[in-house]
Amino acid sequence: MENNTDRAKPRQHMNGKLTVVVMIFAIILIASVVLLFFVSKSIEARQGADTQIKLSGQGGFACEYSEAQKLYPFADGVLKVTNDRAAYLTLSGNEVFSQVIAYSNPRCITHNEYACVFDSDGYAFVALNKDGVMFAAPVTNKIKSCYISDKGYFAVITDGGDAYGEVILYNTSGGILSTWSSYNSGFPICVAFDDDSTLMAVSTVNTSGATAVPYVRLFAIKSDKDSVDVSDLAIYTVPDSVVFANLVFIGKTVYAFSSDGIYKVRDGELVKLRVDFSSVNYVRKVGDNMFVVYSDSVNQLNKLAVINGSDNIIYNTDIGSDVNGITSVGNLCALSVDKRIFLIKSNGTITGDISVDEDVLRIGFIENDKLCAVSTSGVHTVN
Repeated sequence: MENNTDRAKPRQHMNGKLTVVVMIFAIILIASVVLLFFVSKSIEARQGADTQIKLSGQGGFACEYSEAQKLYPFADGVLKVTNDRAAYLTLSGNEVFSQVIAYSNPRCITHNEYACVFDSDGYAFVALNKDGVMFAAPVTNKIKSCYISDKGYFAVITDGGDAYGEVILYNTSGGILSTWSSYNSGFPICVAFDDDSTLMAVSTVNTSGATAVPYVRLFAIKSDKDSVDVSDLAIYTVPDSVVFANLVFIGKTVYAFSSDGIYKVRDGELVKLRVDFSSVNYVRKVGDNMFVVYSDSVNQLNKLAVINGSDNIIYNTDIGSDVNGITSVGNLCALSVDKRIFLIKSNGTITGDISVDEDVLRIGFIENDKLCAVSTSGVHTVN
């Protein structure tokens, strides 16, 4: 009996070891399968888009490449801008209305429900919405650019005669609300408005000295039922010899973008944020955040950084080589890069990644948050 009992103990011990080995093997096998699943998903995400579509199979209309270059997504359709006409077309290509113009170098700027077609280095512009032409106006000095507020104010930057330049502010009826002439601050570069159109910021650069001196000027826009008053509010500068090519309001705070940095008005001063952007290419306000498309140097891969109201980068990733267009509505941004269209929420979450089969020239949000994509072959809608 003692011998039989002694023999049973090693068998039981071996069975216990075998059970443990089998359990460990099973755990490793399950973990490997799970890891393989996630790795394969990661590889798939890097290899291609979530959806592939053929643009010619989407709604819209076809046209020649030369005509597509003249089309701009706007309202529920597109604006067609030529040297002699500015016309609003439906997504079927039917003309709704048009305005006769005579521009040597026509340019088109759209913002929400408004658009401005102006003669670059010329002397006239026309303001439109989807219902028709709002007004057309001549100017005394050559037009350099135009900016539009959410409320429908049109800020037109022109040469200034004996001044460096002027910023003329128009209302939706074509009435001039103010004319600011820059005698000491240098050449006006760009304009930005806050969300309720009560603040206007103007970037200028003075090149009369040994180094360029940048300025950001802030104006208050006060309106009542009978009148609108525009007044000087503040002026800011920095010791850096930079040019502020873009301005963005987040709330009531203005941000100024140079070619390689971001500056912010804080405590009455313009201070540089601690972000490392070698070459800033595009800037867009999306919700309460800023979308910055940048690259490490010229001709390098573009990246997208999302910066929140606390000046922290909450999202940062490579996006591609050639940026064709960027547009936003509310808390959603659409970005056309190479032959892909990304739909991105204001917090950086990608909600759509669409691969297309043609080169995209321009994109814009239209009715019901659809996208209008103008490609080399025509106009297309993307849900």
